[in-house]
Amino acid sequence: MIAFVSGPVAALAPDSAVLEVGGVGMAVQCTPGTLSGLRIGEPARLATSLVVREDSLTLYGFADDDERQVFELLQTASGVGPRLAQAMLAVHAPDALRLAVSTGDEKALTAVPGIGKKGAQKLLLELKDRLGEPVGRTVPAARPPAAAGWSDQLHTALVGLGYATREADEAVAAVTPQAEAALAEGGAPQVAQLLRAALQTLNRTR
Repeated sequence: MIAFVSGPVAALAPDSAVLEVGGVGMAVQCTPGTLSGLRIGEPARLATSLVVREDSLTLYGFADDDERQVFELLQTASGVGPRLAQAMLAVHAPDALRLAVSTGDEKALTAVPGIGKKGAQKLLLELKDRLGEPVGRTVPAARPPAAAGWSDQLHTALVGLGYATREADEAVAAVTPQAEAALAEGGAPQVAQLLRAALQTLNRTR
């Protein structure tokens, strides 16, 4: 198993990154939150999970080992493959998923594209004893966000993921109240969390 890959970022796409490892370009499927912290030419280290199929080998990359572990645990539920597990992590951080499952939050799961009401109910039953309780960790942005400048970081990440400038502008405006609430409480807006929220608004408008 390939536990992680480390090296300079050679290329970025809306759902993947290429890291140069020992002169070889390793294509890694990543969530938008993970991709938002990568920059072409800069070094990166991603925890990885290799999914083997009869006709393919696909490497999935994560910001940390906890995210990878949740990705693998999600796939122990019937009907959950790597794509759906990745979609769940694109919408919710690992602890948010643990909290949703431990509290039976059906609405949180149906916020994931591809999961309906019946699917959410089934997942809550199957995953309840597998994910465990929230561990109290927060998922930091890959780059520590400044209180000012979060909107520029978010806008850049969305455009880098392939969204038009107008779409990025609208998504930033949609999550501005959430960012302002964090500032009002004396904290700094977490770009990774805002990116998830922005992607949800974009998915609803498409």
